[in-house]
Amino acid sequence: MRVVIAGGHGKIAKLLERELAGRGDTALGLIRNPDHAAALRAAGAEPVVCDLEHTDVDTLAAHLAGADAVVFAAGAGPGSGAARKDTVDRGAAVLLADAAVRAGVRRYLLVSSMGVDDAPTEGTDEVWAAYLRAKKAAEDDVTGRDLDVTVLRPGRLTDDEPEGRITLARHAGGGAISRADVARVLLALLYAPGTAGHTLELVGGDTPIADAIKAVTD
Repeated sequence: MRVVIAGGHGKIAKLLERELAGRGDTALGLIRNPDHAAALRAAGAEPVVCDLEHTDVDTLAAHLAGADAVVFAAGAGPGSGAARKDTVDRGAAVLLADAAVRAGVRRYLLVSSMGVDDAPTEGTDEVWAAYLRAKKAAEDDVTGRDLDVTVLRPGRLTDDEPEGRITLARHAGGGAISRADVARVLLALLYAPGTAGHTLELVGGDTPIADAIKAVTD
C-alpha cells in the first residue's frame, strides 16, 4: 500500500510511518520544513516538502499520484493562533480532499478530535474554540465529497506506550489514548475499507484493535 500522510513530521504521523514501513508499505510524509526530512527517513518514510498553507490543488495532486490512500494528520500545533487553526486544521484538510479527488485517490482518513460536535461554551479559550470549529468544518466538508472517508476522533492524547486495547465507537465517552495506539488504529483502518463512511471516537479500553474495528463494521 502507498499512503500519503499530511503532517508527516507530527508525532502520530511518524508512528504511523513506522507501522507502515514495518509492513513493507510505502509512506510519503508531506512536510513544510525540509529540515524534518531526516526524521521521516529514520521513520521509514519518504519525505515530500509541500507546505499545505502555500500550495495549490494541482501541485498537491501530483504528490498523491499512485497513492492508495491519504491520511490527514496535520495540525497548526501548540502556540498557533486561531487564524492558523482555520488555515491548517480546516483549510489544509479540505485542500487534501480536493487533491485526492483530482488524483483519483478515494481512501481518506481524517484525524479529528473528540468534542467537535458540541458548540464551545461561554468562556472557552478562543484558540481552543477555533480549533474545535476548524476540525468540525473539516469533517463536514471532507465527508461531503465523493471519497471513502473515515473520520477518527481520538480522546486526550498521551505519549504512553501502546496498550493495543481500545474503545472505538460512534460515541466512546471521555478518556485518553496513546498516540502509538492512534497510529495502530489508523493502520488497521487503512486495511478496513468497510469503515468508510464512519465517524469514530477512540479512547483506551479493553477490546483488541482488530476486534474493535470488526465490531463497527459488522
